[in-house]
Amino acid sequence: MPHWHLFERYGVELEYMIVDTGSLQVRPIADKIVHAIGAERKNEVKHGKLRWSNELVLHVIELKTDGPAKRLEGLAEDFQAEVAYLNDLLGEYACMLLPTAMHPWMDPLKETRLWPHGDQSIYNTFDRIFNCKGHGWSNLQSTHLNLPFIGDEEFHRLHSAIRLILPLLPALAASSPIIEGKIGSHLDMRLEAYRNNCARIPSITGLVVPEAVTSQAAYESSILEPIYADLAPHDPEEILRDEWVNARGAIARFSRGTVEIRVLDIQECPAMDLALLQGIVALLRATTQEQWSPLSHYSKLSTETLAELFSATSRKGAAARITNPELLAAFGKPKARNLTVGTLLEDLFSDVCTEHTTWRSPIELILNQGNLSQRILRATGIDPSRHQLRKVYEDLAGCLAAGEAFVN
Repeated sequence: MPHWHLFERYGVELEYMIVDTGSLQVRPIADKIVHAIGAERKNEVKHGKLRWSNELVLHVIELKTDGPAKRLEGLAEDFQAEVAYLNDLLGEYACMLLPTAMHPWMDPLKETRLWPHGDQSIYNTFDRIFNCKGHGWSNLQSTHLNLPFIGDEEFHRLHSAIRLILPLLPALAASSPIIEGKIGSHLDMRLEAYRNNCARIPSITGLVVPEAVTSQAAYESSILEPIYADLAPHDPEEILRDEWVNARGAIARFSRGTVEIRVLDIQECPAMDLALLQGIVALLRATTQEQWSPLSHYSKLSTETLAELFSATSRKGAAARITNPELLAAFGKPKARNLTVGTLLEDLFSDVCTEHTTWRSPIELILNQGNLSQRILRATGIDPSRHQLRKVYEDLAGCLAAGEAFVN
Protein backbone atom coordinates (compact mmCIF):
# COMPACT_ATOMS: atom_id res chain seq x y z
CA MET A 1 0.00 0.00 0.00
CA PRO A 2 1.54 3.37 -1.00
CA HIS A 3 2.01 5.97 1.72
CA TRP A 4 1.66 9.72 1.25
CA HIS A 5 3.24 12.84 2.69
CA LEU A 6 1.37 15.30 4.91
CA PHE A 7 -1.93 16.49 3.39
CA GLU A 8 -1.35 14.76 0.05
CA ARG A 9 -4.37 12.48 0.51
CA TYR A 10 -7.53 12.26 2.61
CA GLY A 11 -9.69 9.37 3.76
CA VAL A 12 -13.25 10.22 4.84
CA GLU A 13 -15.86 7.98 6.47
CA LEU A 14 -19.45 9.01 7.27
CA GLU A 15 -21.80 6.84 9.35
CA TYR A 16 -25.60 7.05 9.23
CA MET A 17 -28.48 5.41 11.06
CA ILE A 18 -31.18 3.49 9.21
CA VAL A 19 -34.62 4.30 10.65
CA ASP A 20 -38.27 3.65 9.91
CA THR A 21 -39.68 6.49 7.83
CA GLY A 22 -42.80 6.83 9.97
CA SER A 23 -41.71 6.08 13.52
CA LEU A 24 -37.98 6.91 13.25
CA GLN A 25 -37.21 3.70 15.19
CA VAL A 26 -33.89 2.14 14.22
CA ARG A 27 -34.17 -0.65 11.65
CA PRO A 28 -31.47 -3.39 11.54
CA ILE A 29 -31.33 -3.87 7.76
CA ALA A 30 -27.86 -2.61 6.78
CA ASP A 31 -26.96 -6.08 5.52
CA LYS A 32 -29.94 -6.12 3.16
CA ILE A 33 -28.84 -2.77 1.74
CA VAL A 34 -25.17 -3.69 1.32
CA HIS A 35 -26.06 -7.04 -0.19
CA ALA A 36 -28.54 -5.41 -2.57
CA ILE A 37 -25.61 -4.18 -4.68
CA GLY A 38 -22.92 -6.66 -3.67
CA ALA A 39 -22.31 -10.33 -3.15
CA GLU A 40 -24.28 -12.13 -0.46
CA ARG A 41 -22.64 -11.75 2.97
CA LYS A 42 -20.08 -9.26 1.69
CA ASN A 43 -19.18 -6.59 4.26
CA GLU A 44 -18.19 -3.85 1.81
CA VAL A 45 -19.14 -2.87 -1.71
CA LYS A 46 -18.16 -0.18 -4.18
CA HIS A 47 -20.94 2.00 -5.58
CA GLY A 48 -20.56 5.17 -7.60
CA LYS A 49 -17.42 7.00 -6.48
CA LEU A 50 -17.59 5.67 -2.92
CA ARG A 51 -17.76 2.50 -0.89
CA TRP A 52 -20.45 1.27 1.48
CA SER A 53 -19.54 -0.90 4.44
CA ASN A 54 -21.00 -2.40 7.56
CA GLU A 55 -20.42 -1.27 11.10
CA LEU A 56 -20.71 -3.17 14.37
CA VAL A 57 -24.51 -2.90 14.43
CA LEU A 58 -27.11 -3.61 11.77
CA HIS A 59 -28.87 -0.24 11.86
CA VAL A 60 -25.74 1.72 10.82
CA ILE A 61 -24.17 1.98 7.38
CA GLU A 62 -20.89 3.67 6.53
CA LEU A 63 -20.05 5.59 3.37
CA LYS A 64 -16.38 6.18 2.65
CA THR A 65 -13.97 7.31 -0.01
CA ASP A 66 -12.78 4.60 -2.39
CA GLY A 67 -9.21 4.79 -1.18
CA PRO A 68 -7.37 8.03 -0.34
CA ALA A 69 -8.78 11.08 -2.13
CA LYS A 70 -6.52 13.79 -3.56
CA ARG A 71 -8.82 16.58 -2.42
CA LEU A 72 -11.61 17.17 0.06
CA GLU A 73 -13.24 19.60 -2.34
CA GLY A 74 -15.98 17.91 -4.33
CA LEU A 75 -16.41 14.99 -1.94
CA ALA A 76 -19.58 16.47 -0.43
CA GLU A 77 -21.32 16.08 -3.78
CA ASP A 78 -20.15 12.46 -4.05
CA PHE A 79 -21.45 11.62 -0.58
CA GLN A 80 -24.72 13.45 -1.19
CA ALA A 81 -25.30 11.45 -4.36
CA GLU A 82 -24.88 8.21 -2.41
CA VAL A 83 -27.23 9.45 0.32
CA ALA A 84 -29.88 10.02 -2.35
CA TYR A 85 -29.32 6.57 -3.84
CA LEU A 86 -29.45 4.91 -0.44
CA ASN A 87 -32.64 6.72 0.52
CA ASP A 88 -34.26 5.50 -2.69
CA LEU A 89 -33.15 1.96 -1.92
CA LEU A 90 -34.28 2.22 1.70
CA GLY A 91 -37.64 3.53 0.60
CA GLU A 92 -38.49 0.01 -0.56
CA TYR A 93 -38.31 -1.00 3.11
CA ALA A 94 -40.18 2.12 4.34
CA CYS A 95 -36.87 3.33 5.79
CA MET A 96 -34.47 6.25 5.38
CA LEU A 97 -31.13 7.56 6.61
CA LEU A 98 -31.00 9.69 9.75
CA PRO A 99 -28.06 11.97 10.61
CA THR A 100 -26.60 13.03 13.99
CA ALA A 101 -24.30 11.04 16.24
CA MET A 102 -26.88 9.38 18.52
CA HIS A 103 -30.43 8.20 18.06
CA PRO A 104 -32.46 10.37 20.45
CA TRP A 105 -34.47 7.59 22.08
CA MET A 106 -32.94 4.25 21.06
CA ASP A 107 -32.84 1.61 23.81
CA PRO A 108 -29.59 -0.25 23.05
CA LEU A 109 -30.37 -3.07 25.47
CA LYS A 110 -33.46 -3.97 23.47
CA GLU A 111 -32.68 -2.78 19.95
CA THR A 112 -29.02 -3.66 19.33
CA ARG A 113 -28.45 -6.18 16.56
CA LEU A 114 -24.81 -6.98 15.77
CA TRP A 115 -23.60 -7.56 12.20
CA PRO A 116 -24.06 -11.32 11.70
CA HIS A 117 -22.09 -12.00 8.50
CA GLY A 118 -18.55 -13.00 7.63
CA ASP A 119 -15.84 -13.59 10.24
CA GLN A 120 -17.53 -12.89 13.57
CA SER A 121 -14.46 -13.42 15.75
CA ILE A 122 -13.67 -9.72 16.21
CA TYR A 123 -17.23 -8.59 16.95
CA ASN A 124 -17.88 -11.59 19.19
CA THR A 125 -14.71 -10.92 21.15
CA PHE A 126 -15.57 -7.26 21.65
CA ASP A 127 -19.06 -8.26 22.75
CA ARG A 128 -17.82 -10.91 25.15
CA ILE A 129 -15.35 -8.55 26.83
CA PHE A 130 -17.27 -5.26 26.79
CA ASN A 131 -20.94 -6.12 26.11
CA CYS A 132 -21.68 -4.10 22.99
CA LYS A 133 -25.35 -3.53 23.88
CA GLY A 134 -24.73 -0.03 25.16
CA HIS A 135 -24.77 3.53 23.86
CA GLY A 136 -20.96 3.63 23.62
CA TRP A 137 -21.00 0.73 21.17
CA SER A 138 -24.34 0.56 19.39
CA ASN A 139 -25.67 4.13 19.40
CA LEU A 140 -23.00 6.38 17.99
CA GLN A 141 -22.34 7.67 14.47
CA SER A 142 -19.25 9.62 13.61
CA THR A 143 -17.18 11.18 10.87
CA HIS A 144 -13.62 9.88 10.54
CA LEU A 145 -10.77 11.72 8.86
CA ASN A 146 -7.58 9.89 7.89
CA LEU A 147 -4.48 11.99 7.28
CA PRO A 148 -1.19 10.60 5.89
CA PHE A 149 2.43 10.79 6.94
CA ILE A 150 5.74 9.24 5.93
CA GLY A 151 8.41 8.61 8.52
CA ASP A 152 8.81 9.58 12.15
CA GLU A 153 9.37 13.30 11.60
CA GLU A 154 6.10 13.75 9.72
CA PHE A 155 4.30 11.47 12.17
CA HIS A 156 5.55 13.50 15.14
CA ARG A 157 4.54 16.78 13.53
CA LEU A 158 1.06 15.56 12.50
CA HIS A 159 0.31 13.69 15.72
CA SER A 160 1.39 16.67 17.82
CA ALA A 161 -0.79 19.04 15.79
CA ILE A 162 -3.80 16.72 16.14
CA ARG A 163 -3.27 16.47 19.93
CA LEU A 164 -3.39 20.27 20.15
CA ILE A 165 -6.46 20.77 17.95
CA LEU A 166 -8.42 17.69 19.12
CA PRO A 167 -9.83 19.26 22.33
CA LEU A 168 -11.43 22.07 20.31
CA LEU A 169 -13.31 19.81 17.91
CA PRO A 170 -16.38 18.90 20.01
CA ALA A 171 -17.20 22.60 20.19
CA LEU A 172 -17.60 22.54 16.40
CA ALA A 173 -18.93 19.05 15.73
CA ALA A 174 -21.19 18.02 18.64
CA SER A 175 -24.51 16.69 17.32
CA SER A 176 -25.65 14.36 20.13
CA PRO A 177 -27.42 16.31 22.89
CA ILE A 178 -30.30 13.84 23.42
CA ILE A 179 -30.07 10.37 24.94
CA GLU A 180 -32.92 8.02 25.84
CA GLY A 181 -35.44 10.76 25.09
CA LYS A 182 -33.89 13.29 27.49
CA ILE A 183 -31.47 16.17 27.21
CA GLY A 184 -28.08 14.84 28.24
CA SER A 185 -25.43 16.27 30.54
CA HIS A 186 -23.11 17.08 27.60
CA LEU A 187 -23.59 18.71 24.22
CA ASP A 188 -21.66 15.73 22.90
CA MET A 189 -23.20 12.69 24.57
CA ARG A 190 -21.63 10.40 21.98
CA LEU A 191 -18.18 11.30 23.25
CA GLU A 192 -19.30 10.89 26.84
CA ALA A 193 -20.53 7.38 26.03
CA TYR A 194 -17.46 6.67 23.87
CA ARG A 195 -15.14 7.73 26.68
CA ASN A 196 -16.51 4.99 28.92
CA ASN A 197 -17.18 2.14 26.51
CA CYS A 198 -13.92 0.33 27.33
CA ALA A 199 -13.96 1.08 31.07
CA ARG A 200 -13.20 -2.56 31.84
CA ILE A 201 -9.76 -2.08 30.24
CA PRO A 202 -9.03 1.67 30.60
CA SER A 203 -5.77 1.64 28.63
CA ILE A 204 -7.69 1.06 25.39
CA THR A 205 -9.25 4.52 25.42
CA GLY A 206 -6.86 6.28 27.78
CA LEU A 207 -7.92 9.90 28.23
CA VAL A 208 -9.24 9.99 24.62
CA VAL A 209 -6.60 12.61 23.80
CA PRO A 210 -3.52 10.55 22.85
CA GLU A 211 -0.23 10.75 24.68
CA ALA A 212 2.72 12.73 23.32
CA VAL A 213 5.03 10.51 21.25
CA THR A 214 7.73 11.26 18.71
CA SER A 215 8.08 8.04 16.70
CA GLN A 216 6.43 4.79 15.71
CA ALA A 217 8.64 2.87 18.15
CA ALA A 218 7.65 5.18 21.01
CA TYR A 219 3.96 4.88 20.08
CA GLU A 220 4.09 1.12 20.00
CA SER A 221 5.92 0.84 23.31
CA SER A 222 3.99 3.47 25.27
CA ILE A 223 0.46 3.07 23.83
CA LEU A 224 -0.03 -0.17 21.92
CA GLU A 225 2.00 -2.63 23.99
CA PRO A 226 0.27 -1.67 27.28
CA ILE A 227 -3.11 -2.16 25.57
CA TYR A 228 -2.08 -5.59 24.28
CA ALA A 229 -0.77 -6.59 27.71
CA ASP A 230 -4.00 -5.52 29.43
CA LEU A 231 -6.08 -7.32 26.81
CA ALA A 232 -4.14 -10.57 26.96
CA PRO A 233 -5.99 -12.18 29.91
CA HIS A 234 -9.33 -11.46 28.19
CA ASP A 235 -8.19 -12.30 24.65
CA PRO A 236 -5.80 -15.27 24.82
CA GLU A 237 -6.20 -15.94 21.10
CA GLU A 238 -4.99 -12.37 20.37
CA ILE A 239 -7.94 -11.65 18.08
CA LEU A 240 -7.90 -7.97 19.07
CA ARG A 241 -4.11 -7.59 19.08
CA ASP A 242 -3.94 -4.97 16.33
CA GLU A 243 -3.43 -1.21 16.12
CA TRP A 244 -7.16 -0.62 15.44
CA VAL A 245 -8.11 -1.81 18.93
CA ASN A 246 -6.73 1.48 20.27
CA ALA A 247 -9.82 3.60 20.96
CA ARG A 248 -8.27 7.01 21.54
CA GLY A 249 -9.82 9.98 19.77
CA ALA A 250 -7.01 9.91 17.21
CA ILE A 251 -5.16 6.68 16.45
CA ALA A 252 -2.05 5.95 14.44
CA ARG A 253 -2.53 3.38 11.68
CA PHE A 254 1.09 2.64 10.79
CA SER A 255 0.02 -0.11 8.40
CA ARG A 256 -1.67 2.61 6.34
CA GLY A 257 0.68 5.47 7.17
CA THR A 258 -2.18 7.57 8.58
CA VAL A 259 -3.55 9.09 11.74
CA GLU A 260 -7.31 8.67 12.04
CA ILE A 261 -9.35 11.35 13.85
CA ARG A 262 -12.44 9.79 15.47
CA VAL A 263 -13.93 12.46 17.77
CA LEU A 264 -16.20 14.14 15.20
CA ASP A 265 -19.97 13.67 15.50
CA ILE A 266 -21.60 13.31 12.11
CA GLN A 267 -23.43 16.42 10.92
CA GLU A 268 -26.82 17.00 9.29
CA CYS A 269 -25.57 16.58 5.71
CA PRO A 270 -22.32 15.83 3.86
CA ALA A 271 -21.79 19.47 2.94
CA MET A 272 -21.50 20.37 6.61
CA ASP A 273 -19.24 17.40 7.37
CA LEU A 274 -16.87 18.18 4.51
CA ALA A 275 -16.78 21.89 5.37
CA LEU A 276 -15.79 20.97 8.92
CA LEU A 277 -13.11 18.61 7.64
CA GLN A 278 -11.69 21.27 5.35
CA GLY A 279 -11.62 23.74 8.20
CA ILE A 280 -9.94 21.24 10.50
CA VAL A 281 -7.34 20.43 7.85
CA ALA A 282 -6.60 24.15 7.50
CA LEU A 283 -6.04 24.40 11.26
CA LEU A 284 -3.85 21.29 11.28
CA ARG A 285 -1.84 22.43 8.29
CA ALA A 286 -1.13 25.75 10.04
CA THR A 287 -0.23 23.94 13.26
CA THR A 288 2.17 21.53 11.55
CA GLN A 289 3.78 24.56 9.94
CA GLU A 290 4.16 26.13 13.41
CA GLN A 291 2.06 29.17 12.51
CA TRP A 292 1.00 29.93 16.10
CA SER A 293 3.86 28.47 18.13
CA PRO A 294 6.92 26.26 17.69
CA LEU A 295 6.40 22.51 17.65
CA SER A 296 8.43 22.26 20.86
CA HIS A 297 5.82 24.41 22.66
CA TYR A 298 2.88 22.11 22.03
CA SER A 299 4.27 18.66 21.23
CA LYS A 300 4.89 17.90 24.91
CA LEU A 301 1.76 19.45 26.43
CA SER A 302 0.49 17.11 29.11
CA THR A 303 -2.27 14.74 28.08
CA GLU A 304 -4.12 15.65 31.28
CA THR A 305 -4.20 19.35 30.33
CA LEU A 306 -5.53 18.59 26.85
CA ALA A 307 -8.01 16.02 28.16
CA GLU A 308 -9.41 18.54 30.63
CA LEU A 309 -10.16 20.96 27.80
CA PHE A 310 -11.56 18.14 25.67
CA SER A 311 -13.96 17.20 28.46
CA ALA A 312 -15.04 20.82 28.86
CA THR A 313 -15.76 21.31 25.16
CA SER A 314 -17.65 17.99 25.03
CA ARG A 315 -19.85 19.30 27.82
CA LYS A 316 -20.12 23.04 27.11
CA GLY A 317 -19.05 23.48 23.50
CA ALA A 318 -17.71 26.89 22.51
CA ALA A 319 -18.53 28.29 25.97
CA ALA A 320 -15.75 26.22 27.56
CA ARG A 321 -12.93 28.40 28.85
CA ILE A 322 -9.17 28.06 28.42
CA THR A 323 -7.15 29.35 31.36
CA ASN A 324 -4.00 27.22 31.21
CA PRO A 325 -1.15 29.58 30.20
CA GLU A 326 0.84 26.87 28.40
CA LEU A 327 -2.19 25.94 26.33
CA LEU A 328 -2.96 29.55 25.49
CA ALA A 329 0.67 30.09 24.44
CA ALA A 330 0.55 27.01 22.23
CA PHE A 331 -2.38 28.60 20.36
CA GLY A 332 -0.37 31.80 19.89
CA LYS A 333 -2.04 33.64 22.80
CA PRO A 334 0.81 34.01 25.32
CA LYS A 335 -0.61 37.23 26.79
CA ALA A 336 -4.16 35.97 27.22
CA ARG A 337 -5.34 34.78 30.62
CA ASN A 338 -8.80 33.53 29.80
CA LEU A 339 -10.44 32.75 26.45
CA THR A 340 -13.57 30.88 25.48
CA VAL A 341 -13.05 28.13 22.95
CA GLY A 342 -15.47 29.96 20.66
CA THR A 343 -13.36 33.13 20.70
CA LEU A 344 -10.20 31.13 20.10
CA LEU A 345 -11.75 29.28 17.16
CA GLU A 346 -12.91 32.54 15.58
CA ASP A 347 -9.36 33.86 15.81
CA LEU A 348 -7.78 30.68 14.46
CA PHE A 349 -10.17 30.41 11.54
CA SER A 350 -9.69 34.09 10.78
CA ASP A 351 -5.97 33.37 10.43
CA VAL A 352 -6.49 30.53 7.92
CA CYS A 353 -9.55 31.76 5.99
CA THR A 354 -9.70 34.04 2.98
CA GLU A 355 -12.72 35.64 1.35
CA HIS A 356 -12.71 32.87 -1.25
CA THR A 357 -12.49 29.95 1.17
CA THR A 358 -15.29 27.63 0.09
CA TRP A 359 -15.92 26.17 3.53
CA ARG A 360 -16.00 29.53 5.31
CA SER A 361 -19.80 29.96 5.27
CA PRO A 362 -20.66 26.62 6.99
CA ILE A 363 -17.98 27.23 9.62
CA GLU A 364 -19.37 30.71 10.26
CA LEU A 365 -22.85 29.20 10.66
CA ILE A 366 -21.48 26.95 13.40
CA LEU A 367 -19.54 29.73 15.09
CA ASN A 368 -22.48 32.17 14.96
CA GLN A 369 -25.47 29.88 15.55
CA GLY A 370 -23.85 27.10 17.54
CA ASN A 371 -22.89 23.54 16.79
CA LEU A 372 -25.60 21.15 15.67
CA SER A 373 -26.33 20.05 19.25
CA GLN A 374 -27.06 23.63 20.24
CA ARG A 375 -29.28 24.15 17.21
CA ILE A 376 -31.14 20.92 17.99
CA LEU A 377 -31.72 22.01 21.59
CA ARG A 378 -33.12 25.35 20.48
CA ALA A 379 -35.59 23.45 18.32
CA THR A 380 -36.58 20.85 20.94
CA GLY A 381 -36.87 23.10 23.98
CA ILE A 382 -35.71 22.19 27.48
CA ASP A 383 -38.12 19.31 28.15
CA PRO A 384 -39.10 17.84 24.79
CA SER A 385 -41.84 15.27 24.34
CA ARG A 386 -41.39 12.28 22.05
CA HIS A 387 -43.61 14.10 19.53
CA GLN A 388 -41.35 17.18 19.62
CA LEU A 389 -38.24 15.06 19.25
CA ARG A 390 -39.69 13.19 16.32
CA LYS A 391 -40.57 16.43 14.56
CA VAL A 392 -37.05 17.84 14.98
CA TYR A 393 -35.37 14.63 13.84
CA GLU A 394 -37.72 14.35 10.87
CA ASP A 395 -36.50 17.82 9.92
CA LEU A 396 -32.90 16.61 10.32
CA ALA A 397 -33.61 13.65 8.05
CA GLY A 398 -34.98 16.17 5.55
CA CYS A 399 -31.76 18.19 5.79
CA LEU A 400 -29.76 15.08 5.00
CA ALA A 401 -31.95 14.18 2.04
CA ALA A 402 -31.78 17.73 0.65
CA GLY A 403 -28.14 18.40 1.50
CA GLU A 404 -29.02 21.46 3.56
CA ALA A 405 -27.85 22.89 6.88
CA PHE A 406 -30.16 22.73 9.89
CA VAL A 407 -30.98 26.30 10.94
CA ASN A 408 -33.57 27.68 13.31
